[in-house]
Amino acid sequence: MTSIDTLSYEKRSFKANEVFKFKANYKDQSIYENSKLDRLKFWEKQASNLHWFKKWDTVLEWNRPYAKWFQEGELNASYNCLDVHITTENKNKAAIIWEGENGNTVTLTYYQLYLEVNKFANVLRNNFSIKKGDRITIYMPMIPQAIVAILACARIGAIHSVVFGGFSANSLYDRVIDSDSSLIITADGGVRRGSIIPLKEITDQALSMGITPVKKVIVVNNIGPSMKINKMKGRDEDYELLMDSPFKYCPPESMNSEDILFILYTSGTTGKPKGIIHTTGGYLTHAKFSAKAVFDLKKEDIYWCTADIGW
Repeated sequence: MTSIDTLSYEKRSFKANEVFKFKANYKDQSIYENSKLDRLKFWEKQASNLHWFKKWDTVLEWNRPYAKWFQEGELNASYNCLDVHITTENKNKAAIIWEGENGNTVTLTYYQLYLEVNKFANVLRNNFSIKKGDRITIYMPMIPQAIVAILACARIGAIHSVVFGGFSANSLYDRVIDSDSSLIITADGGVRRGSIIPLKEITDQALSMGITPVKKVIVVNNIGPSMKINKMKGRDEDYELLMDSPFKYCPPESMNSEDILFILYTSGTTGKPKGIIHTTGGYLTHAKFSAKAVFDLKKEDIYWCTADIGW
């Protein structure tokens, strides 16, 4: 038996304790039976857990290999992540608990995150004329502003493409070109395993490799004064200066269920990276259900994610 076969040979089982089983969101096999009995009714029920501006008529249109879920329905991802909590007791509950490698911490409640997302969504819409369907590349370290950027894009209907903050200039260039992004959101630098990754410098290198559709670059001041960066006049803008304005509500764009929410690229280790498109209604439905069924998340839980948002 080869070493890889040895690693895949597993007969152990690990039983949950009785307290865990008692508190579980799903306690028996009925969920499997219900999903098999009428899968469309099952997924329609899951979709109903989201907030829709307009309900769908057709659950699924399936013409292999194309599947269209809840296609007449309209909703917004940012609204479902934030607005639904603002009138509830969750308003002042922590939405993000962040800790950097140096031990610095930031906690944002749902309301604080809501304020930041609305402000940045207005920045994108008013200062940069970003509209529904425009493509934005997010090339950032794992900091709260990355989540703000993602949700702000979703709020105005812009399609975001998150690029792993450890990728090279060439990898960034390829993804910017393929996604046809007109704007890059990045940072002066990011910290990864004790080393500073010069993200702005890498962004500059990527944009010098050829003609790109990028018109503007927004830069978050993450490392601080010790990180010297070059600023291109007329192209580069400071995130902090853009956000230094009073709060103003940004109405969420009503998105068709089949409108694109984001593009996520494969690593490219087996050839040219391929952009995987995720549409709004189907993605949100499965993400919400997975959080409840797979991760067994409950209101009082804290979910710790070790993955990079670019993966």
